[in-house]
Amino acid sequence: MPFLTLLVIVPIAGLAAIAFINGRRHDPIRRAALVVAVVEFALTLLVWYRFDAASADFQFVERHAWIPAFGIDYFVGIDGISLFLLVLTGFLTPLALLASWESVHERVKEFVLVVLALESAMIGVFISLDLFLFYIFWDAMLIPMYFLIGVWGYDRRVYAAIKFILYTMAGSVLMLVAILTLAYYHGAVAGAPTFDLLKLYQLPLPGWLQFWCFLAFAVAFAIKVPLFPFHTWLPDAHVQAPTAGSVILAGVLLKMGTYGLIRFAFPLFPDAALYFAPYLGGLAVIGIIYGALVAMVQPDLKKLVAYSSVSHLGFVALGISAANVQGVQGAVYQMLNHGVSTGALFLIVGMLSDRRHTRLIAEFGGLKKVLPRLTTAFLIVTLASIGLPGLNGFVGEMLILVGAFRWDPRYAAVAACGVLLSAVYMLWMFQRVNYGPVTHEENAHLTDLTPRERWTLWPAVAMCVVMGVAPMWFLKPIEPSVTRLVEQIHRNRGQQVRAWLPISR
Repeated sequence: MPFLTLLVIVPIAGLAAIAFINGRRHDPIRRAALVVAVVEFALTLLVWYRFDAASADFQFVERHAWIPAFGIDYFVGIDGISLFLLVLTGFLTPLALLASWESVHERVKEFVLVVLALESAMIGVFISLDLFLFYIFWDAMLIPMYFLIGVWGYDRRVYAAIKFILYTMAGSVLMLVAILTLAYYHGAVAGAPTFDLLKLYQLPLPGWLQFWCFLAFAVAFAIKVPLFPFHTWLPDAHVQAPTAGSVILAGVLLKMGTYGLIRFAFPLFPDAALYFAPYLGGLAVIGIIYGALVAMVQPDLKKLVAYSSVSHLGFVALGISAANVQGVQGAVYQMLNHGVSTGALFLIVGMLSDRRHTRLIAEFGGLKKVLPRLTTAFLIVTLASIGLPGLNGFVGEMLILVGAFRWDPRYAAVAACGVLLSAVYMLWMFQRVNYGPVTHEENAHLTDLTPRERWTLWPAVAMCVVMGVAPMWFLKPIEPSVTRLVEQIHRNRGQQVRAWLPISR
């Protein structure tokens, strides 16, 4: 059964059906979209259930000729690295729709259609094994996100949406040039161009080509992560996006950059990747410290969480830079952790904003007396975000730090300071919002979690606990693919890495 194709088609079929529902009645539209999203999540769980956790090979592979004259196929498949990114996408999309149930009142039909189209494109990115197909889904994903920010965002939504699209399209153009170069270099060597990722993995590339193609891919993915100093679009996008947009942006879209480094940049160009790894790791640790320091002084809850993403995703980039099993496995797991915990933080910020119509930390205080259930969820997610043992963030950060220490202890030492800083700004923020006296009269009469909000928030909170106490459920399927990837990177590495690099000449 073509499970992966179904994962792409189900949201598209759902939005096509929803398009015929009477747009004046919002609740049937919301319910229909939620049903589609839940069915999609169930399909991702079925894929997980049928996935062979002991195998490092790509599974559920489908291949059909698409544009044979140019060597382009519809070629999809997943391994342990991409498996849980599919599950994460399926998990967060219904939560994002539930979060928008009472906050989106205009163009509701268009809103849910855009969310479902975005889900289909995100799934396509993670399953593509043809570089041309990957690029199609990569760019297709930008369009619905642009509309989510630009149409349903806040006051400066148009500015944020344009900034988002310009940054990411600039990186996409560089990546497209590199993809075309790879395909036609294969044609020059093997007699026919191809975009088949597995064939390109085996293609020996000269040093100059690795150098320039790696830079093109790395810049494109660094913008998407976003890695310092390419991060400036992210705070604006998060602050101006609606809650659903922020959840999907933080939970899934940012992971496409780190996924791209793991799936494409490092294994395709191992010499250049290992040469540039110290520089990439340096930018990662700068981002860890910079993001934490800037988050610490933010007066806006949403902007604080946005800058925390810059810091936390720096850990992911550091684990990838280490290019060993512990570092890369930790990076993959931290991608999932960040998606769950930061997605939950944005859900909480959205709930507070819906109640008070402000996100300023100074406008809150003493909420634990008024909103005990929301405060409990807030506490668990905050502790997960700072890496408390027993919650999901600890496992990923520990693996990354172990991998970084084995690679270069200096990077691990600086990154460990980022862990301390994250505890400072997250706990300080939590204290100011939830403890102390109720200083504003408006806060004294707020309502606690509604049944809909419980269905929205508690699944994410539960996952923070499950991933912390039972990490092997997730790490076991990831490990074989990561081990094969690391072996491939080091096996294909040339002996004279620096000799052909323009920098060293």
